[in-house]
Amino acid sequence: MHMCHMGVQADPESFVRQSMRVGLADGWGGSMMGTEFSDIIFGTPTPIETEANLGVLNKDMVNIVVHGHDPSVSEAVAVIAETPEMIARAKAVGAKGINIVGLCCTSNEVTMRHGIPMAGNFLQQENAILTGAVELIVVDVQCIFPAIGPLSKCFHTKFISTSPKAKIPGSDFILVEPHNAEEAAITIVGTAIDNFANRDESKVFIPEHKEKAMVGYSCEAIIGELDGVTNSFVDEPGTYKPLIEVIKAGVLRGAVGIVGCNNPKVRADYSHIEIIKELIKNDIIVVTTGCSAQAAAKAGLMDYEAKELCGDGLKRVCDLVGIPPVLHMGSCVDISRILNLVHTVAKEWGIDVTQLPVVGCAPEWMSQKAVSIANYVVASGLDTYLGIEPQVKGSDEMMHLITDGSRDMVGAGYIIEMDPAKLVTAMIDGIEAKRTALNI
Repeated sequence: MHMCHMGVQADPESFVRQSMRVGLADGWGGSMMGTEFSDIIFGTPTPIETEANLGVLNKDMVNIVVHGHDPSVSEAVAVIAETPEMIARAKAVGAKGINIVGLCCTSNEVTMRHGIPMAGNFLQQENAILTGAVELIVVDVQCIFPAIGPLSKCFHTKFISTSPKAKIPGSDFILVEPHNAEEAAITIVGTAIDNFANRDESKVFIPEHKEKAMVGYSCEAIIGELDGVTNSFVDEPGTYKPLIEVIKAGVLRGAVGIVGCNNPKVRADYSHIEIIKELIKNDIIVVTTGCSAQAAAKAGLMDYEAKELCGDGLKRVCDLVGIPPVLHMGSCVDISRILNLVHTVAKEWGIDVTQLPVVGCAPEWMSQKAVSIANYVVASGLDTYLGIEPQVKGSDEMMHLITDGSRDMVGAGYIIEMDPAKLVTAMIDGIEAKRTALNI
């Protein structure tokens, strides 16, 4: 922060080096701890089936949307909504029950632990309210549109904020902290139930679109899936050795971690979906988190049947292991799972991370944390492909430093291309170049 102050740092290379150091601290420190502590408190995710898109809303039930990034709020709401007392209370007002759905990364958190359906990602949050079927939307922090306040007033929807870091005009504020989470959740769910009677049926329209998805592929879960077919590849349970062997053999060409936001500058989800389709067609397995994960889920790419879109090699792996070609690894903070996976694979393979036929991609990134995460990934040794130009294009020196110059520092850099077709071609070429260098 001091380096960014007026009259302090003025050397571009020093800025780039410091931003990578901060990214590493944020990633291997803060993000990693966030994932580990969440797993300790709420449980390590295992594969579970869910559904995605606005069709998960239910006109006959009390619909509650959880939105944001802090699982402590959504976990409490999800648990309380399942109690017999609350279900009976919902039926008493004429509903068939309580339907919890999620938006953004709070959705990713509860879907991978409870199978709670995903209504959508960042640019779909207003659409959920526009259905007229949402009794209450409760938010915590990050990626929350201030427009939800006035928009909710156009319908019967109650809008509740819960964090002093994210007080939003038009919301009712209920402070949720560890010591009062259960009590606050009872109030929140009760408010939604009481609001069911105020729904205006003439304003209700729920799109039918929804897709099946398998979610919850933590590192532990991926190893568990590989252990189930160990004898088909190599007899070393509890490791990623089966994955390494199929990559060496060319059955899989490599892997891509696709992460990041939606960006209003481009058509929402389009780049995520088209890039993923092209990768799996070319036998490249995809792991994903955050809004990118929800884009894939809404497109049916996390369904087991999406194997039919794959090349022969990836389809064979999907059949043998029983997985979809796109693996949901969690929320934005859970990019740490991807980095854990990648570094453990490199260690078990006996090569450096920079040598792996693996890259990162953020096709529609837009937020400050995306910059930090991307620096985290690049500084960890993975080339990262961006579909939105960073706000340093005015400086030729800065553009050189973050693309080619950083390779001399950490062995990886950014590749920037606004056209998703050209971006995915560059990714495939980059993966094949790493395979050639490894002589596999």
